[in-house]
Amino acid sequence: MGEKGQTKETDEALFCCDRLTVAYHGKPVVSEISFSVKRGEILGIVGESGSGKSTILKAAMGILGPGGAVAQGEIRLGGRVLSDLEERDLRPIRGAQMGMIFQDTKASLCPVRTIESQIYDMLAAHRSVTKRQARKQAAEMLMRLGLSDAGRILKCYPFQLSGGMNQRVGIAMAMLLNPALLLADEPTSALDAAVQKQTVEELRKLRKQYGTAIVLVTHNMGVISAMADRVLILQDGRIVEYGAVPQVMNHPQSAYTRQLLDAVPKLRRD
Repeated sequence: MGEKGQTKETDEALFCCDRLTVAYHGKPVVSEISFSVKRGEILGIVGESGSGKSTILKAAMGILGPGGAVAQGEIRLGGRVLSDLEERDLRPIRGAQMGMIFQDTKASLCPVRTIESQIYDMLAAHRSVTKRQARKQAAEMLMRLGLSDAGRILKCYPFQLSGGMNQRVGIAMAMLLNPALLLADEPTSALDAAVQKQTVEELRKLRKQYGTAIVLVTHNMGVISAMADRVLILQDGRIVEYGAVPQVMNHPQSAYTRQLLDAVPKLRRD
């Protein structure tokens, strides 16, 4: 392999997991997971709670927490093997090359600092930017996401905003550095139906505008049918099915996939 953290980059895959096994305190919670995501592609990862969906994203970001570790396999972004990197080497990759939307954005924000100050600190950590430039860039991104009163929102604290507004703040923060890859951990699960649909539309718009690859974790097959190109079905930390969305939706191979499809809400795909 050459220099630590480097591997040969393919023309096809931007992000991939190769025989990934993740364990907590030595006990595997995700086993032998392999998939790839091309530039501009949306991959949905679906499964019930405890299936290992979020664990894959946390492993990629290097935030597994106490007792968690990649026990086997590799996680690659472009030409870098993320699972080989130390924390100091991962830090500049997070945000700039690989963004993340958390399930509950409000909980991931500092409650005693304004949205504007948190966005400025995030941008300043990766590039030279003034507070005025950060404010302008943030306001423009929020307006693209349908928040016309961006100036007011930037001066707010997280607790002063609705769940839907906080979620869009999270999307804006993830996209401001224009990462090639966006990891979205159940970004619609805490939202009502109307805001959920709007968030789906916003994510599709971001892919169209920026060519961003997205890995979308959800338990909702309806969201996957509305926006994903390919889907990975997980059960108890193992792959049940993996393929193009139309193929999996129309010709499911497992009883578990059929069970998930039975609960699909109808979200129109343009």
